Amino acid sequence: MKRAPLLLSLPALPAHAGDLPALLGIPVDFILFTLTLLGVALFHHHTLKVALTGLTVITLYKLGFTGIHGMAGLDGLLAHLGHEAVTLLNLLALLLGFAILARHFEASGVPEILPRWLPDDWKGGFVLLVMVFVLSSFLDNIAAALIGGTVAGHVFKRRVHIGYLAAIVAASNAGGSGSVVGDTTTTMMWIDGVAPLDVIHAYVAAVPALLVFGVVAARQQAAFAPIQKDPRPDARVDWLRLGVVGLVLAAAITTNVTVNLAAPQLADAFPFLGAAVWVALLLAAPLRKPEWRLLPEALKGSAFLLSLVLCASMMPVEELPPASWPTALTLGFVSAVFDNIPLTALALNQGGYDWGMLAYAVGFGGSMIWFGSSAGVALSNLFPEARSVLDWLRHGWHVAAAYVIGFLISLALLGWHPHTPHKAVAEPPPAASRTAH
Repeated sequence: MKRAPLLLSLPALPAHAGDLPALLGIPVDFILFTLTLLGVALFHHHTLKVALTGLTVITLYKLGFTGIHGMAGLDGLLAHLGHEAVTLLNLLALLLGFAILARHFEASGVPEILPRWLPDDWKGGFVLLVMVFVLSSFLDNIAAALIGGTVAGHVFKRRVHIGYLAAIVAASNAGGSGSVVGDTTTTMMWIDGVAPLDVIHAYVAAVPALLVFGVVAARQQAAFAPIQKDPRPDARVDWLRLGVVGLVLAAAITTNVTVNLAAPQLADAFPFLGAAVWVALLLAAPLRKPEWRLLPEALKGSAFLLSLVLCASMMPVEELPPASWPTALTLGFVSAVFDNIPLTALALNQGGYDWGMLAYAVGFGGSMIWFGSSAGVALSNLFPEARSVLDWLRHGWHVAAAYVIGFLISLALLGWHPHTPHKAVAEPPPAASRTAH
């Protein structure tokens, strides 16, 4: 497996890995997490069982031997769950809510008439990926990926190539990388005091990456199943249902911006974003009834992702290597198997990063494996055939290639310009973290 050597390199990240129980120099925590990820890769028809088993084993090990981030026993577990609760609840609410939203959008009739305006060759698939990229710049990447997947399901008559599914996820993640309202990691940077203009140059890497994986994936899809140009003669837009979609999206965007501008300190106290989506869905339910029967299957996919997020959050990654462009590049690959939220938090505490390049790395990196981002897990609920790491890597190779190419283009054009600390710190960062590499 391509990701096993990558994950085995993670023990270089903790500051005190030598103090932990280890096997052949590798902390047991990482070995258990690696086995969990390998199980997901090998038994992709039983991903939830594997993830829950891994979470149980890792939790018992942490309770019995190492504690969690410096706190031993049950107290450490409860403190950790309390710290992660808002993130997990937000993620759960968004995954379930956007699953309902995607069906509203599908039933609106827009995906059926869209082929009238899309080019009828491979360029049609590419234009759809550009649309997902743009949507994700101001919309949650889960919603952007689900809307893109819903449209793709119609215009390609449900015959969507896995390489193209990987590209939809990549477009949703790349599109949000340069916007502080487009991705959880960039929003974290904004809340922490990073200026929005210090993130926007992530698009210098993201746009070339889109061109690389977008063209390759669109051609893959055109060879596999071209766009069907002729919609049903009776295809009509249900404007009221489309209005419900607009209401939910507006509620999500407004809440995200309002909370982060007016009361950023409350963002970690309550899952406002997920709650706003569900309030809007329930308020609109009398207008168009949601398909509640979708929730059990969406809940399974959500439980899988939350299990992996919890496993990753308990890993002893307490400190990153000195800030540099190789570190940022590496964090992108690590994000494919490791929760990018704690990685971003560590980088913010450390300081000295070029925030735009870091945003691109941690935002786009999760696209390289189907469960590497919440957008990938959400899309796999629509297309279960995507739940194969081997197929995703084999057919979606262009995503990893595009990640590296985009990063190197940005490095060549802009260079590496680490920002000075954006907030008061007790001690200045090491000289190495303030020096351009």
